[in-house]
Amino acid sequence: MSQPLIVITNDDGIRAKGIRALIEVAQNFGELLIVAPDKAQSGMGHAITVNNIIRVEKSPIFPELNAFSCTGTPVDCVKMAAYLAKDRKPDLVLSGVNHGANTSLNVLYSGTMSAAVEGFIEGIPSIGFSLDNFDADADFEPSKLFLEKIIRTTLETKFENGVCLNVNIPAVATEGIHGIKVCRAAEAQWEDEFMERTDNFGRHYYWLAGHFENKDNGEDTDIWAVKNNFVSVVPIQHDLTAFDQIEEIKNIKF
Repeated sequence: MSQPLIVITNDDGIRAKGIRALIEVAQNFGELLIVAPDKAQSGMGHAITVNNIIRVEKSPIFPELNAFSCTGTPVDCVKMAAYLAKDRKPDLVLSGVNHGANTSLNVLYSGTMSAAVEGFIEGIPSIGFSLDNFDADADFEPSKLFLEKIIRTTLETKFENGVCLNVNIPAVATEGIHGIKVCRAAEAQWEDEFMERTDNFGRHYYWLAGHFENKDNGEDTDIWAVKNNFVSVVPIQHDLTAFDQIEEIKNIKF
């Protein structure tokens, strides 16, 4: 019986430390097909390349593996992996491990999670992994135990309608993590700020900044879980329909 085919990608680029940690764990579960951006693509959301060419090259970073760097977005990478797999449908898409948490509304902005959602759209069980540490040299060793547990469980479980999981891991030692908590996404959002600056030629430019504000006091949310040293697992869907508003909107005369 052939091994599962596991697609791996990320949004921090193929050279990122987080994808190496994910590869080290995932290679114990099946045959890997790695297609990751050739440069950082954070915040790209579900963008795809439609007005430019996409180049895909065998990566020298993982010479012993079936690994490719891609000039496209994280979503492009998943689409390309499905193409490169030819007649074989991947059994699992893994995205990450992202440098920085992707809790709450960040799912919409995150290239990491958009890659996972794309896998789900294509009918493949998918998981996006993020570590609550934005440092490029973050320590991913403590997260490997939970990567292993969640990958194994997802492969062993037959989800009737497929599954897409958003997993966020606290940046603490393994013994400091209290366990895995299945929860909902918190009601939180970015409070944007634009810093206006001037370049060396006297031209104005803007730098997007701001802070992430949690407006949710619930103890069943992903933000609460990570803050309290639990690994958060949130099931994600791509259908954005507001079903609770359909009847109300039907009564409006447009």
